[in-house]
Amino acid sequence: MKKLTFTFFFALIALIGFAQSESKDKQIESDSQDAKAAFLEDDPSMQELFDSSYGYIILPNVGKGGLGIGGAAGNGVAYQGGSKIGYAKMTQVTIGFQAGGQAYSEVVFFEDQEAFDRFKTSKVEMSAQVSAVAAASGASLNAKYVDGVAVFTRTKGGLMYEASVGGQQFKFRED
Repeated sequence: MKKLTFTFFFALIALIGFAQSESKDKQIESDSQDAKAAFLEDDPSMQELFDSSYGYIILPNVGKGGLGIGGAAGNGVAYQGGSKIGYAKMTQVTIGFQAGGQAYSEVVFFEDQEAFDRFKTSKVEMSAQVSAVAAASGASLNAKYVDGVAVFTRTKGGLMYEASVGGQQFKFRED
């Protein structure tokens, strides 16, 4: 009887965890669509990148903070050919002069299959050489891929003073 009760309890916990994970994924998908609309509102010409890139990820809610040492993290959705193929998790650690906190959205475009495959195998680590472009009207017209990657950010709130060095790392999870 104890074994049956334990098995039932464990199965119930697993089921609740799965339901919460599925609900979180649906919220990230919805937030990603809202973030894409906001990026396109700021810069309608960015539609060309959404249409022509091999793949992209949208991280709708990235939180960033620091005081000397900082960090950022966010979850998003990965698309290939305009269709959702999975989820992305971004983490970042920075060192240098920085103080404050900020919330922003980020979209990362991948120029070709090689760059996108690096992301899917968690081998995309963006360093100081890959700088993000603030989304604004026409900003995407002159965007250049660096190592097959182009990054745009859109500030949502907060204030962050920063002169730091660090890099972003991505993890991919299939749908």
